[in-house]
Amino acid sequence: MTASIATRHDPATQYVLRLGDACLILGQRLGEWCGHAPILEEDIALTNMALDLIGQSRALLTLAGQMNVRAGGDPLDEDQLAFLREERDYVNPTLVELPRGDFAFTVLRNAMVATWLELTWRHLATSTEPELAAIAGKAVKEARYHREHASDWVQRLGGGTDESARRLRDALDALWRYTPELFTDDAVDEAAAASGLGPRASALREAWQAEMTALLDDAGLQPPAATAFVSRGRQGQHTEHMGHLLTQLQYLQRAYPGGAW
Repeated sequence: MTASIATRHDPATQYVLRLGDACLILGQRLGEWCGHAPILEEDIALTNMALDLIGQSRALLTLAGQMNVRAGGDPLDEDQLAFLREERDYVNPTLVELPRGDFAFTVLRNAMVATWLELTWRHLATSTEPELAAIAGKAVKEARYHREHASDWVQRLGGGTDESARRLRDALDALWRYTPELFTDDAVDEAAAASGLGPRASALREAWQAEMTALLDDAGLQPPAATAFVSRGRQGQHTEHMGHLLTQLQYLQRAYPGGAW
């Protein structure tokens, strides 16, 4: 079995890894829908969105590997970063690692995350890191499509049958508690904002809440009341679901070293 690798914990590398891991792990979850979506069109659409996210992750992880070298660490490529880190070294928000759930859960999570990613990419278009700005210029178009696709389904389910509306309400109750993490600043965010690498997490909160509130209103829903709970996936503290996901993600590369995407 291939040994695990570690990255430097400098703020710039961690900032890019957080975004790359968010795309990687959500892409893995969406890939689980291949062959299982409720209609053929959605089977293809969800799989294509998974591929978009994996493509974004590849670019970000490649950049993170380069930044790791700048920080005095070992040269690492996208495959090593995707497949050979320990669970605690993944820094995705908890929201994206939650199990696939039903179709309502999936499209609502997609709407939440795609809205957040679209806002993030818009800010990163002016990043002081040229490669990150270039990645953002392409990815913002994909995130916009993901948001529009998911938002359309959220409205359809909310205004559909009693069953579809109930499932959407259940999904909202399950997911909403994990959204504050997307907008909670720490030292990594502060360093990124100070250097011009990217925005603080909190800089996206107001616009995201406005868009999500409008979408939920169109679907006949209201955001749940805020709680004190804040998940900590971006600090490497994950749910019990993350380990199971990584066994599937990493198995082939660990068992047969040198495999490529």
